[in-house]
Amino acid sequence: MDYLLGTDIGTSGTKTILMDTEGNLIAQDLQEYDVLTPKPLWAEQWPDVWLHATKSSIKNTVQKSEIPAEKIRGIAISGLYGGSGIPLDENMEPVRPCMIWMDRRSEEETKWVLEHIGEEKLQEITHNGADPYYGYTKMLWMKHHEPENWQKTKLFLPPNDYVIYKLTGEIAIDYSSAGNIGGIFDMNNRTWSKEMLDAMGIPLSIMPENIVESTDVVGGLTTEAAAELGLPEGMPVVASGIDCGAANIGLGVFESGVFAAAIGTSMCAALISNQPVKGKDLIVWPYLYDAKRLSYSFAGAATAGAIVKWFRQTMCQFEIEAEKGGGKNTYDVLNEQAAALPVGSDGLIVLPYFMGERSPIWDSDAKGTIVGLSLAHSKAHVYRAFMEAVAFSLRDAMEATGEDLGESILLAGGVTKSKLWRQIFADVTGYPIVCPVHDVEANMGDVMLAGIGTGLLSYDDVKKWQVLDDKIMPNKENHEKYNDYYRVYKSIYKNLKTDMKTLTNIAKTPNLSI
Repeated sequence: MDYLLGTDIGTSGTKTILMDTEGNLIAQDLQEYDVLTPKPLWAEQWPDVWLHATKSSIKNTVQKSEIPAEKIRGIAISGLYGGSGIPLDENMEPVRPCMIWMDRRSEEETKWVLEHIGEEKLQEITHNGADPYYGYTKMLWMKHHEPENWQKTKLFLPPNDYVIYKLTGEIAIDYSSAGNIGGIFDMNNRTWSKEMLDAMGIPLSIMPENIVESTDVVGGLTTEAAAELGLPEGMPVVASGIDCGAANIGLGVFESGVFAAAIGTSMCAALISNQPVKGKDLIVWPYLYDAKRLSYSFAGAATAGAIVKWFRQTMCQFEIEAEKGGGKNTYDVLNEQAAALPVGSDGLIVLPYFMGERSPIWDSDAKGTIVGLSLAHSKAHVYRAFMEAVAFSLRDAMEATGEDLGESILLAGGVTKSKLWRQIFADVTGYPIVCPVHDVEANMGDVMLAGIGTGLLSYDDVKKWQVLDDKIMPNKENHEKYNDYYRVYKSIYKNLKTDMKTLTNIAKTPNLSI
């Protein structure tokens, strides 16, 4: 029996799994960390954190499995959307922390792009718009605000491609990672756009020249990396790509016409299609399988699972301490309490915009908001309202896509651990929800890509893997009730949008000394 590894470098943790070539999960390991937020709406990370977590999770997984190293035949490494990518100097050392997807500091650069290049031109070439979410606006921020670092930078690499370089010595970028940078990638020709690069003053030389398919072998483990990980020297390392796309691969999506959502720290809800869904409200990039033909067009929440994690850390110290003392898992306690409450949390609605918001509203000034609180509400009410807010966000993303989404929605990510949350997603959207059997998300996709890339598996092989659980059917009465709440959810943001922007401006005004 042969075995394969899949590693996903996430926003808040890196996870590795080991599977055999029949699709059985053998071992796994997770290494957690936090995002650096030195200022409001800034989000960045030093790449050594990702590299260390990757090495630790791989080594631990191999040791836990007790599988002989020579039987492990390959690995694929996916990663979070690294925004600007890691700026590297001439010695391939990081110049500064990587500004990740969540970072929204480049508002002025976004305005400049819209004024000097325009939305129409961007859409024509890149099929994407202008927003601080995109990596190219973050590059422009660095160019304008940190000229010394800009001058030192000789190459930008996404997180997973940087780690692959450190393990193999080879430099490459996959199509999904290149396309997700946005305004400098030509979606029509699947390559860097010299026209856009020139217009923005970004040299072509700082973008990786070697653009590869997610099933391509980038290189083999170096002697040093192999010894450190406990794996064979030269073991193939496959490119993979953006983690939400890898999660879709893990769900068995290899063809067009499927709508799937990957919900972890953030949410990416996408339609896989032969033709990209063009429109300023969506983010578009090449899919991880057959990248020159298939497109991944998605809307997504900047904070999804992140707001529930925030709630736990901020509001649940008693439950956390009880868990440390041998009590129930904090999330299990909250889920039990929330399940006993009615649809709509007795009149509470949360806007989940805790780091501004990307598609479909594209508003850096959007704020996390709780509406409807009374003295009758408990902590459990607020927690359930947080869960419902993420489901409302998914429904908003589905409506923004504006296409035939099929008969059911595929859903992957940490949210699938909660049966209550699965049902809430079904009831809010009105669609049956289908989730993976194993909580392996992008890692499953990585294993599949590693198998295809190394030739150990074919497309037909991975199609046979039993990866999906039974459908969660929507409750008709609950759906009708949620329709009323969803209309209010949409209305609240519309009515508060101007006040949210005003609040941002007030917060930016320096305090006057007395």
